[in-house]
Amino acid sequence: MLTSDMPSPSERYLAAKQRIQDSSSDLGDFKDGLNFELDDFQDTACRAVQAGRGVLVAAPTGAGKTIVGEFAVYLALQRGHKAFYTTPIKALSNQKFQEFSAQYGAENVGLLTGDTSINAEAPVVVMTTEVLRNMLYADSDTLTGLAYVVMDEVHYLADRFRGAVWEEVIIHLPSEVAVISLSATVSNAEEFGAWLGTVRGDTAVVVSEHRPVPLWQHVMVRRDLVDLFADNVAFDEIAPDTGRSVTTSPATKNPKINAELLKLARSESVSTGRGTSHGRRGGGGSRGRGYQDSFSQDRDNRNSSPQGWARAATRPQVIRALESKNLLPAITFIFSRAACDAAVQQCAAAGLWLTTDEEQAEIAYRVDKACAELPDSDKDVLGFWGWRDGLLRGLAAHHAGMLPSFKEVVEDLFVSGLVRAVFATETLALGINMPARTVVLEKLEKYNGEAHVGITAGEYTQLTGRAGRRGIDVEGHAVVLWKPGTDPTAVGGLASKRTYPLNSSFRPTYNMSINLIAQFGRTRTRSILESSFAQFQADRSVVDLARQVRSREESLTGYEKAMTCHLGDFNEYAKLRRELSDHESGASKSKAKQRRDAIAQSMAKLRTGDVIMVSGGRNPGYAVVLDADSKARVPRPGVLGMDKEYRRLSLHDVSGPVEALGQVRVAKGFNPKVPKDKRNLLAAVEAKLAEPAVQFPSRSDAFTLAGSVASDDEAIATLRRNLRAHPCHGCSDREDHARWSERWWTLRKETDGIVRAIQARTNTIARTFDRVIDLLASYGFVVADPAGNLVPSEDGQRLRRVYGEKDLLIALTLRKGSFADLDAPELAAFVTTLVYQSKRDAEGTRPRMPSVSLEQAVEDVVVLWSRLQDAEESHKLPLTSEPEMGLVWSMYKWAQGRSLHDALNGTDLAAGDFVRWTKQVIDLLGQLSAVPSAPPGFTGTCRKAVELLRRGVVAYTTVEN
Repeated sequence: MLTSDMPSPSERYLAAKQRIQDSSSDLGDFKDGLNFELDDFQDTACRAVQAGRGVLVAAPTGAGKTIVGEFAVYLALQRGHKAFYTTPIKALSNQKFQEFSAQYGAENVGLLTGDTSINAEAPVVVMTTEVLRNMLYADSDTLTGLAYVVMDEVHYLADRFRGAVWEEVIIHLPSEVAVISLSATVSNAEEFGAWLGTVRGDTAVVVSEHRPVPLWQHVMVRRDLVDLFADNVAFDEIAPDTGRSVTTSPATKNPKINAELLKLARSESVSTGRGTSHGRRGGGGSRGRGYQDSFSQDRDNRNSSPQGWARAATRPQVIRALESKNLLPAITFIFSRAACDAAVQQCAAAGLWLTTDEEQAEIAYRVDKACAELPDSDKDVLGFWGWRDGLLRGLAAHHAGMLPSFKEVVEDLFVSGLVRAVFATETLALGINMPARTVVLEKLEKYNGEAHVGITAGEYTQLTGRAGRRGIDVEGHAVVLWKPGTDPTAVGGLASKRTYPLNSSFRPTYNMSINLIAQFGRTRTRSILESSFAQFQADRSVVDLARQVRSREESLTGYEKAMTCHLGDFNEYAKLRRELSDHESGASKSKAKQRRDAIAQSMAKLRTGDVIMVSGGRNPGYAVVLDADSKARVPRPGVLGMDKEYRRLSLHDVSGPVEALGQVRVAKGFNPKVPKDKRNLLAAVEAKLAEPAVQFPSRSDAFTLAGSVASDDEAIATLRRNLRAHPCHGCSDREDHARWSERWWTLRKETDGIVRAIQARTNTIARTFDRVIDLLASYGFVVADPAGNLVPSEDGQRLRRVYGEKDLLIALTLRKGSFADLDAPELAAFVTTLVYQSKRDAEGTRPRMPSVSLEQAVEDVVVLWSRLQDAEESHKLPLTSEPEMGLVWSMYKWAQGRSLHDALNGTDLAAGDFVRWTKQVIDLLGQLSAVPSAPPGFTGTCRKAVELLRRGVVAYTTVEN
């Protein structure tokens, strides 16, 4: 008798037939080299690759989707073709390069990143996605023989800064190249696959919701591990809200939160006097995994105050608790670099050792071998000894501020099981092969560069997806630390929500547009851009919007009937009422605008050294202008107040136009961060204010407006007369008609808005491209040829070879000749202004430059940037970010041969950040050295600058050539 889980005879026959076919195929040979059986989704995707189809694989983190990309690499080598394996980050590129080199031999594998080129013509090349994009635009010979491109972490195309590169590559790859796209689970995989089918041809969409290692969700309350859900619910059992048909039980569609956690949250709310939304979802008993019992039993033996026993566990306590439950190795995600480093120090200070004597000897050997070439003079600056001590204990941090080679050592030791607790920022979740048994989230919010925001369900899944090592762990564990105010229902929402769509961030850039113009001309380029995923999504959304318009038009017809008046045209009457209301509110706005304009004009006239009265804002009082801002559209002069605080003034900080009360001298080397400089300057301000000739402003807030308000008042009076004279004004049902009219008007505005949205989404990418080309034409980067077709000018040809967020500004700087008088160290320092982006807004005066030539070059680029922003505003294009000076001195010192300590002295820059930015400077210098029609000697200066920068920790890498 056959049981339900036993294959039928026909299924066994088909399986045997498939095995026979595989035995004589490339896939069969590939499988023979594996020490495990392929999952169904892996097998399905590999068969599609073998058949010559493109493939999109969407599966959870850790499910093993990279095996499909590895099969494409294997196929290329077997068939004598080339394969490119692209990744979003250099660390992942380095990792795949080492894996493939070990598997297929170093002679068959190359690596190309912005600053590294190893064996570029090998049949298998691992690279960052930007490198492949640059190859396509340059029509590189390296593309010859290319048959497969693997795009790992393809969901990165949603990234608002870099995502467009993925779409550029997918659109522009030769049609004969098969694209294998590997993505995290997204709810619109079918939509993305449909787009791939339109631009790449036949594409198989393979989606798996299954995690090979079950993932259990917990909350750590002090040192107790408590199940998040009341029922036996693992990751796979939670219903994915993806639009696909999934059979689930009612419990898994809406998993219940553990009643103990809800009770704790309610007791906290009562003790602190806060309201609570807990309890909307039911509780229930433990699902029997054993982690809840100690919490339930010990709760009554602790301090009766909930805050006494529900404080967050310390980091050493968390690690010890996980160790006692055999849940190490663990990755603790902390959204702060400094906190990651502090966590290692705290655990070390608590006497935590997670390694044996033999393991410590192995760690010491590996670390010392990997860092043998590091200059001793740099080790103290890099925090080498503290880092090494943490590793010996089995502890490590992992974040972007670390030296790349340090991170690689941490990754190697963690994968080897020698490091058992890593404290990391979210960058670790971006595809690096570094799984753990347990993932801990210290908190569920992060700083996004502008504000602290809660993490999304997609981010939660990406982070916790690291838990559970396939082939090692029976199950993985995700742990959220309980803190006062934790909402278990919200945590459950993050853990159970499975909807995270992939949305395009594509938009035409200057470099992209001019390269497309050069290759395809304007007309064809527009059609190419309309094939982007962004336009594909926009077009699909238009269908639903059009349906909404039709429905609303039917409602509008009904409203028109309801407001019909027997005395006259009520629509006409309602229009008069709206006009009167608009005029009354408009008069008030007009006065406010005149006031703002007058204040802005007065601020634009301020000069450095002017003493002024700041009449509003948080710190009113006298101040001295340090940074005039006369060229900005909305001036924000920088001032030093009598409270010794530097700040930028806004229009809201004053009640009326600002006038200079007097003038004081600001020393050339003045630094608002130096207390003595501030004291001396403010003393001069006080002396100036004490002079009898100074005319102090009136405290009155009176402000005379330009023009007369009489015309507005007259228009309002006329409308009121017309309103009273209208026949409908005397209707007994007037207000009832008016309510229907208001509904009609509100719906009409909403409907018109939807119609505008439809118009905006139709051909939106092509229209943006037109605006980009118009701006480039205004600068002379594209010109008409004799046949009337737009082609790149000589300046435009230079722009074609410049890649980066400030591409057009760089090209304008080249044209201006701002690089001409700079030597190699000055050039390296100057390039930082076009690359570097500080993590926070820099305040204060522009720093003094190391040389006169550099000072002039910086002045040039700031003026060019200001004019470019004006042009971008007028063309309704995104604004190019401001050049930043925060790295100039450090790079200048490093290029002069100074030590790492000297280069970083006086800055808050981490050594890892300095190395990362230096490599980006090297990358841009390499681009500049290759631009066509460069000034005499410029190419040589660029190469010399690269030589000066590529030394010491910058040149140091664990990736061997």
